[in-house]
Amino acid sequence: MKKEWPLWEVFIRGQHGLNHRHVGSLHAPDAEMAIKNARDVYTRRKEGVSIWVVPSAQITASDPGAKDALFEPSMDKIYRHPSFYDIPDEVGKM
Repeated sequence: MKKEWPLWEVFIRGQHGLNHRHVGSLHAPDAEMAIKNARDVYTRRKEGVSIWVVPSAQITASDPGAKDALFEPSMDKIYRHPSFYDIPDEVGKM
């Protein structure tokens, strides 16, 4: 029986960006080949400056159906919201 290569999630940081952005997935036998394949597939126009690849099996995600229970506790911490503070006029827009 033929075994399929592992699935990798690909993240690219663009030339003018500070954050890596998920751009897609691909199959590769190892991390080195996943980076090379990601470069060929997702950065054809030299738009990337950094590539991350992560085995899909290593990613744990929250359940979108449980978002209320997960994020609700942050609503009672008003000190975390910027509207809680008065910003002096001389600071300008932030």
